[in-house]
Amino acid sequence: MYPETLVIPMKTELTSVGFEDLTTSESVDNALKNEGTVLMVVNSVCGCAAGACRPGVKMSLENSKKPSKLTTVFAGFDSEAVSQARKHFAPYPPSSPSIALFKNGELVHFVERHNIEGRTAAMIAQHLKMVYDEFC
Repeated sequence: MYPETLVIPMKTELTSVGFEDLTTSESVDNALKNEGTVLMVVNSVCGCAAGACRPGVKMSLENSKKPSKLTTVFAGFDSEAVSQARKHFAPYPPSSPSIALFKNGELVHFVERHNIEGRTAAMIAQHLKMVYDEFC
């Protein structure tokens, strides 16, 4: 498990722009019970999370349509929440960072790590904006 002093600033990058930090299996399940759309970001300490995923997700919110709820879990730190979230990501294998969009509790779009690595934040933001336009 990563030390809290390392993780907290990375969590803050998303919580400071309105993401709810989910830390238990119950909080994950409760977030997905909502009507509407829920964005769930599996945050991570890796370089692609810092350089592309978190910045791209934040830039994607500059869109006329966006998810009604923003949530995040942190891999390697909030193990219970991440494990529960991954149950909702089936059939996709564990991947961090990753980005999931749910609509009325159903997974409608998933961005795996291999679709984040090697992409710029702007590319991720543009992709997510198209997803929001379709589902939100």
